[in-house]
This record gives sequence, C-alpha cells and structure tokens, in this order.
Amino acid sequence: MKFKLYIFLLLFSTMIFAQQKQVETSIDTTKNKIGAEFKLSLKTVVTSTSKVEFPKLKNIGPLEVIQSYPIDTVKKDGTYELIKKYGLTQFDSGRYTIPSIKILIDKKPFFSDSIKVEVANVKVDTLQQKMYDIKDISSVDEGMGNWWIYVLIVLAIIGIGAFVYWYVKKRQLKKIEEEVYKTPIEKATSLLNNLEQKELVQKGEIKEYYSELTDIARNYIEEAIHIPAMESTTSELISAIREASTKKKMTLTPETVENLERVLRQADLVKFAKSKPLDFEITEDRNKIQKVILTLDNAIPTEAPEDIEDQLLNEAQRQKQIKEQLRKKRNARIGYSIAAVILLLFVTTTYFVVTKGFTYVKDNVIGHPSKELLEGEWVKSAYGSPAVLIETPKVLKRMDTEKVLPKETMALIKEMQLFTYGSMIDNFYITVSTAKFKQPTDIDLSKALEGSLKVMEAQGAQNIIVKQEDFQTNEGIQGVKGYGTMTILNPATKTSTKAYYELLLFKQDQGLQQILILHEEGDTYANDITTRVLNSVELQRASN
Repeated sequence: MKFKLYIFLLLFSTMIFAQQKQVETSIDTTKNKIGAEFKLSLKTVVTSTSKVEFPKLKNIGPLEVIQSYPIDTVKKDGTYELIKKYGLTQFDSGRYTIPSIKILIDKKPFFSDSIKVEVANVKVDTLQQKMYDIKDISSVDEGMGNWWIYVLIVLAIIGIGAFVYWYVKKRQLKKIEEEVYKTPIEKATSLLNNLEQKELVQKGEIKEYYSELTDIARNYIEEAIHIPAMESTTSELISAIREASTKKKMTLTPETVENLERVLRQADLVKFAKSKPLDFEITEDRNKIQKVILTLDNAIPTEAPEDIEDQLLNEAQRQKQIKEQLRKKRNARIGYSIAAVILLLFVTTTYFVVTKGFTYVKDNVIGHPSKELLEGEWVKSAYGSPAVLIETPKVLKRMDTEKVLPKETMALIKEMQLFTYGSMIDNFYITVSTAKFKQPTDIDLSKALEGSLKVMEAQGAQNIIVKQEDFQTNEGIQGVKGYGTMTILNPATKTSTKAYYELLLFKQDQGLQQILILHEEGDTYANDITTRVLNSVELQRASN
C-alpha cells in the first residue's frame, strides 16, 4: 500500500512540475565531431506584457558559445513564442552535460533542462594527409571597447566649458577697456579707431556703422557734458547742447552744432528710412563726428589742476576699481563655465537615461559592486584537499571552521578547510569547503544539501526554497546542485533581503566538497559572475 502511495505522489508531483514548465529545451544533435556546432534552443511562451531576459553567455557548462542567435518571435493567439538559440562547440572529445540555464521571465528565474551530448574525435589519415609545421603564435589586436566614447564626451563637455570661459572673457575685456579710459575724449578716440578696424562699410553693413558712429558721439556728450544723450532724439540732443554751451560758457560755433545735427539726421535716415549714403558721404560724416568731438572737448572749460598727491590718490583708486572689476568678471566667467558644464552633463545624462535606462547610467557612473567584481581581474586557484580548482573575482580567505560548525559536527570530521569571500549579508558571497570524515561514511549528497541549508538557516537564512538536480564537472565528476531563493536577515539593521543561491556538492574518498554562491536576487552582474564561477569548477580526484 505504501509503495502504491509513493508511486501516486511521484506521478502527481511530476504532473505539477510539467504544468509549471516555462522553458522548453531542445538541441539539434546530441552527437557531433570536435569543433562542430551544437544548436541549443530555448523556447518559452509568454503574454505581450511579459519581459523575458535570456542570458549573454561565453560558455555554457563545458561548451563554448560561438554564436548567440537573435531571438525569434512568433505570435500565436494573443501569446508570443520566443525562441533563443545558442551555437555551442567543444574542441576536446568526450561526453559532456549542458547544464540548465537561468531565464528571467518578469524578473522570476526559470531554468532549462540539462542535456547530455557527445563529442567524437575526427579520424585523421596521416598517410594521405600532408603534415605541416605548427605556425608561430600571432598576436591579435584587442578591441578598444566603448570607453573612448565616454572619454570623448567628457573632453567635449570640458572643451565647451573652456570655450564659454574664453568667449565671456573676451566680451568682458572689451567692456572693461571701455570702462577704464582716463577721459571721455580718450575713450571716444579709441572707439572711433576700433570702428574703422571692423571694416563695416566694406562689408556693406552701413546701418551698423552709423549706429556705432552716433553711439560713440552720444556717449561722449553724455559723459563729458552730462547730457542724457543716449535717451534723447536728435532734436532734443541739439537743443540740450545749445543750452549747455550757454550755461557752461562753451565757445561753440554754429557750424559745429550743424555738422553734428547733419550726421545724426543722416544716421536716422539710414536706420529708419533705409537710406544708402555714398562712400564719400560716409567718410565725410565720420570726419565730421571726429571733428565735433574734438571741438566739444576743447570748448569745455578746464578745471583747476589737481595736486600731485590728489592725482596719485585718484589713480590708485582707479586701479583698485579696475582690479575689483576684473575679480568680479573672473568670478562671473567661472560661474558661466560651470553652469554650461552642469547643463551639458545634465543633458548627456538625461539622454543616456532615456536611451539606455537609469540602471545603466547608475551602474556606469556611480558604480555597482557586482559589476566591479565582474569586470575586475579574476583569480584562479586551488582550495582544500582534495583540491577544488575554481576561478573567482577575488581570492578566497581561509576561515576557522570551529567558529562556523557546531561541536557535534566537528567531532565527526577528521579534516576540514573553509574558504570564503564576503558574507551572507553582502552583495556577493562565495564559499568553498572540503571535509574528510573520521569514520567510513556513505555520504548522501541530498542529505548533505539539507544539512548545509540548515547551517545557513542558523546563520540568518529564512524562507528557503530548494530545487535540486544533478551536476557534472568538465572532467565528468558527478555531483548535486541545489538552487533557489531565500530571505537573509541582517541582524544589525533588522532588515531582510531576497537572495538567490546555488550550492554544489561532491563526494570523494570519504570526503565532501562544497561550493556555495549567494547574491541578491535580480542582480544581473552577480548572475554573470555565478555562471562564470560554476563553469570554471574543476575537482582534483582523490587518491585512493
């Protein structure tokens, strides 16, 4: 009766797991020659709103991925059938196991079936086939990667910031030059010379030429005679000059005032009536303005000369004002440049967030601990006895086993070595352990898996979900793999984190070898680390 009940439960559980199957696994052939391609196909059926992530792999178990084919999508009755194919090969003959592959569907892990394949030797007829010497090793240039793009972007942003600084400085220096002339006549004379150097007339920019020419005259009148010339019309300005000449006792001839009025009205016609004076008229107007300014300057009554001490004091004050102006302008330039750089960084960051996603920007700019482990320099080393040869992102540190295992367990063990990196509450945790028992023991790997999970439970693991399957190394050593999720309680912060784990167990010569990898669930970089670590596992065969 019990036997029938076990058979019923076995069939029932098989039906349940068959109904929950999300990933179908197939391969085009299970027997192939060295270097030939196996095509591994993974198929899943999902809704239109589901997000499926197939892993990017360089190796799948002992086989090398030589081609990752694009995902084929087939729409069927409101669902989508996604088919992902990997081209695999192996250059050593033997029987191999393609391990299960983790696929994320809506961020939930699902696993493909493991498949056994056989790689056969290619028969070579050395009598008919010509033999050649081995060629020398040729170096292959490594690709630069994409880092140079980010360097160019940063350099471009810095260059734009420097350009903004230079451009603002140039504009500010012109302003300062205009502000620090000793006298209004010195300023007006210098600006008239600069106007001719711009060659606006030769370029056909007559309107701009007359605008600057009259502005120079108006600015001089405003600063020297103290008349609001810039805000006055031509008629108002001429009337104000005549009144000022009477009040200030300026000896001005009617011809001087008429010449000024004639040029101002000519400028009004050019600016508002689109008049086009002839070249000789433009030259005459420029000479008239220069002569008017010089005449006005000579007509202004001179004040009593200052004492030498007053002159020195005024000059010192003027130099002090110039330095203060330069300091303020420099601070303004720096502010404009920083604002330009911040704006460009914001625009660039926004672009990458929109096109690549926030996670990409955060991981590449701010950094991600698992990403740094994955892209760092890895270490391949042997741990324990019989040795476990494994490749890891960091060297594993030897731990004191008496602090980890209870005394009852240690009493049964003859020799044990434990090596770890990180801890259960870190982003990534890996342990490698080897143990030999004092008495001959028939080791049950399934029970050993349960015992290891109980040790983890004692260290803070909760809600452990376990799945179990067979595992085989590249050398053909059989073992057991347990994997699933658990909740890790942090005793310091009293917070919990959902974690994913994979645990390998092997038995050799009354000994037990274990490899545990644990990381935060959903960490894609940690998933890649786990795959690479497990693909590198090699075991030293115990000597009987």
